[in-house]
Amino acid sequence: MTQISALAVYCGSKSGNSPAFSQAARDLGREMATRKIDLVYGGGTIGIMGELANHVLAGGGEVIGVIPDFLFDLEVAHVNVTELIRVPNMHERKHTMFTRADGYVVLPGGLGTMEEFIEVLTWKQLQLHDRPIVVLNVEGCWDGVDRLVDDIIAHGFAHPKCKDLYTVVERVEDIFTALENAPEPGRVVLDDHL
Repeated sequence: MTQISALAVYCGSKSGNSPAFSQAARDLGREMATRKIDLVYGGGTIGIMGELANHVLAGGGEVIGVIPDFLFDLEVAHVNVTELIRVPNMHERKHTMFTRADGYVVLPGGLGTMEEFIEVLTWKQLQLHDRPIVVLNVEGCWDGVDRLVDDIIAHGFAHPKCKDLYTVVERVEDIFTALENAPEPGRVVLDDHL
């Protein structure tokens, strides 16, 4: 089990249509600060992203924001974080977030959040990392993505053990147990893919 000192959290730059989404971000932020786990995130002030960062900071935690220049220029950057890293593009943002974290949490979000999840999931399948990935499925917001992975497996494009590459939880309080108990990625998820 990897010691978790920093978590990359992928989440929406919008708040979504349920107050439960923002509440989950606030609860996670407070819990991360209490546990002295640094937040690595997309660097924004808006949506769930901003709620999360603000609550880590309010609890005395460290926040590392990673934001591409074009979003900084649109004035959505959270300039009050502990460290704000400006990067030239989205690819560099994702790589920086990936390398600065010991694990990954997926909160409610949009296409960008889904894409970030799929990327770290794929890299884990390819054995490029063995860090835990936890999806917080607030009010079923990620049911469709979980079904998509099931469909990929059912159609023979991935080994059933790919479901072990990430853990889905329903409550913020279950995230840390899931991080601690994440199974090691089996070699079969790579070998079967090739």
